[in-house]
Amino acid sequence: MRNDEIDYKIHGDDMQFVEVELDPQETVIAEAGAVMMMDDRIRMETVFGSSSSQGGGFMDKIMGAGKRLITGESLFITTFTNEGNGKRHVSFAAPYPGKIIPMDLTEFNGKLICQKDAFLAAARGVEIGVEFQRKLGTGFFGGEGFIMQKLEGDGMAFIHAGGTVIRKDLQPGERLKIDTGCLVAMTSTIDYNIESVRGVKTALFGGEGLFFATLEGPGSVWIQSMPFNRLASRVFSAAPVSGGSSEEKGIGGLFNLFSDR
Repeated sequence: MRNDEIDYKIHGDDMQFVEVELDPQETVIAEAGAVMMMDDRIRMETVFGSSSSQGGGFMDKIMGAGKRLITGESLFITTFTNEGNGKRHVSFAAPYPGKIIPMDLTEFNGKLICQKDAFLAAARGVEIGVEFQRKLGTGFFGGEGFIMQKLEGDGMAFIHAGGTVIRKDLQPGERLKIDTGCLVAMTSTIDYNIESVRGVKTALFGGEGLFFATLEGPGSVWIQSMPFNRLASRVFSAAPVSGGSSEEKGIGGLFNLFSDR
């Protein structure tokens, strides 16, 4: 095994965090800012690029940082190493309501493709890379663009998605259509493409956008019910403008109409 073998426990329901148990000298890596709490004798270190490139030269570190930058992540990653004699624990919190999904990469031939901001934490040795969408239409209209994250290794990785997450196992030739923003992760054997919505009226007024993502087996896909951009747009549309919502302004204006000046 190239990766550290870590134990873990996921706590919570909709606002989850994952508690990782580290044996002496075991290490877990995580996104900068993801840590929630940790025991004493755990050494936290921020490294440039990826953890796997720290033993290489300057160009290896630049390449590792560049891969993270173009997938929308920070240039830095944080490592947590147990320097004590017994077991220690470190916990990582989800960034918004949803589910934390544990992924044993050995079950997926050592490779998993996921959306750009899905990665939360992983055992030391898991490599975070870049997966380019070679099909032009998929890159432009697939919701995730040309670049997705690629997790490689033979250890545990934890990804996060919004709302409820469901896994679908597709047989050879079986196809599934989903909203382009709802794709969380997929195995490397999945054929990922896009398909336009049929009918002008449906495309313009159906509220589902102009394109669907089409996924063809064999392989497994993970789908989220609440993409973060959808959640953010709802929060933004409901946010008060200039000190109050439109409803509050309307009621306030009505009272001002009958008030004495």
